[in-house]
Amino acid sequence: MSNIQLLKILEEVAAGGLKPETALDLLGTQAVRDTLHALTLDPQRMLRTSLSEVVLAQGKSDGALLAAVEGLARHGEVLVSRVTPAQAALLEERFSVGHYWPDARLFSLGGASGFAKAMKAPWPLAGEVLVVTAGAADLPVALEAYCSLAFWGKECGLITDVGVAGLDRLTVHVEALRKARIIITVAGMEGALPGVLAGLVSCPVLAVPTSVGYGIGAGGFAALSTMLSTCVPGVATLNIDNGFGAAAFAAKLLNRA
Repeated sequence: MSNIQLLKILEEVAAGGLKPETALDLLGTQAVRDTLHALTLDPQRMLRTSLSEVVLAQGKSDGALLAAVEGLARHGEVLVSRVTPAQAALLEERFSVGHYWPDARLFSLGGASGFAKAMKAPWPLAGEVLVVTAGAADLPVALEAYCSLAFWGKECGLITDVGVAGLDRLTVHVEALRKARIIITVAGMEGALPGVLAGLVSCPVLAVPTSVGYGIGAGGFAALSTMLSTCVPGVATLNIDNGFGAAAFAAKLLNRA
């Protein structure tokens, strides 16, 4: 949106000819096109959806990736997901104030206060949102969820390696689990952990299957099938390895509340 368009909207609000709510809707529908890189950026997404646009690095050329981050950075903080080490080097060279976390495959410009601290172990074992993994191999997907929530300023915790192969490991965390408002469960193999947790707590459980597993695990489809067919009410299932999607779902629920 140009300054002239913005000024016109503000003048109409000041004159009483435009309701503030209508002005907000108008401001939230503006996009920025970059025809050179086939981009249509959405810097006003925060106004409409409560979450700013996040750049998916996967599949983008170097030029498109840099253009997307540069374009959004003019309007505020930027989170980039599914960043490879090569893409991270490119971004760090262009944006020296940015931060890259290889385990979570995230790159950030800005973010909530304390975000950088949240990226480092040991992670808190309690929070408004709790991310729980069945195994240590599920950690990259869990960190994508956990770190995205931290970027958005949500109070979150991370409990790892408490899957159904040893459910006794859950007992020390039951109090924290029952205090959480939302639980994100990340599990591969047979994907049974979300159903177990949903039977212990009153809050919603977001289930994220991972591609971790042997043979018939089929790259996460076995875990996905288990999560979709669970008999325990209160479980919503995300796509395979979609830690970011679970974080966005949880953040929107909290923003609405």
